[in-house]
Amino acid sequence: MIETYPNTRMRRLRKQDFTRKLVAENQLTASDLIYPMFVLEGTNQRESVPSMPGVERLSIDLLVKEAHELVELGIPAIALFPVTPMQAKSLCASEAFNPQGLAQKAVRAIKQAIPDIAVITDVALDPFTSHGQDGLIDEQGYVLNDETIEVLVKQALSHAEAGADIVAPSDMMDGRVGALRQALESNGFINTCIMAYSAKYASSYYGPFRDAVGSAGNIKGGNKKNYQMDPANSDEAMREIALDLQEGADMVMVKPGMPYLDIVRRCKDEFKVPTFAYQVSGEYAMHKAAFANGWLNEDEVILESLIAFKRAGADGILTYFAKDAAQLLSKG
Repeated sequence: MIETYPNTRMRRLRKQDFTRKLVAENQLTASDLIYPMFVLEGTNQRESVPSMPGVERLSIDLLVKEAHELVELGIPAIALFPVTPMQAKSLCASEAFNPQGLAQKAVRAIKQAIPDIAVITDVALDPFTSHGQDGLIDEQGYVLNDETIEVLVKQALSHAEAGADIVAPSDMMDGRVGALRQALESNGFINTCIMAYSAKYASSYYGPFRDAVGSAGNIKGGNKKNYQMDPANSDEAMREIALDLQEGADMVMVKPGMPYLDIVRRCKDEFKVPTFAYQVSGEYAMHKAAFANGWLNEDEVILESLIAFKRAGADGILTYFAKDAAQLLSKG
């Protein structure tokens, strides 16, 4: 069909707010949001993250209190990231699967207090290794794949036993999703979901996150390029996603977010599976800096940045703006 002016005036439907709402192709709601939270040891403890203004590390008691507020805002899920004390880190990352570890204790406390909120746990070793890499290393510092998976399985099982609803392997080891699925099934955790970080890039946008979990000092200027993906590649991401789905992933993740929305769209178009994206710490920090300087309108840009994820095909978004966005959406 050939559309011509003046029979077709594209601005007709843009004139009034009500028609703009009626014909909007995508909608953002609080139910689309997942709030990442950093948990630390102690009671009534909170620490600001300087590179992430407005984000705090919280002790478990304060974490539970904030989780109640998230439920009231309509946010359905949180993603937990433990801040491991330096003395608990090691080459073998044994603290990762400690039944009384920080992540495990936090999961139990949240699920006991708020059974209806989904708790997503990070399955990766970088918060627990003395070198800051996501796995065990050999004498040359190379991250070992299969040996790392053995520890990841123990970690995921400890999370499931604590009550985690979703385990999220973010390590990018080959074959880890299949190993986790088999272990969960064998141990009776048949309904524990796997949200696989299937397309996680070796990005420079993660710096503030590493500050928040305390791994920046451990990695000491190193990088993760020999296991995370090359930012130049797109077809490779589709192969990674396909492999994780074959191995038993229930949901897949693209990380980072806004610079990789083309990957989100390809994933949704090619696989038509639950697809999530992470608006990472560097994206958050850039926005907050612009807001603080008065260069961007905070409320409008938060919502615009998040609807871009929905337009690209994301079913859900991990974002440090989740609370702000939910509050803005509640105002209509």
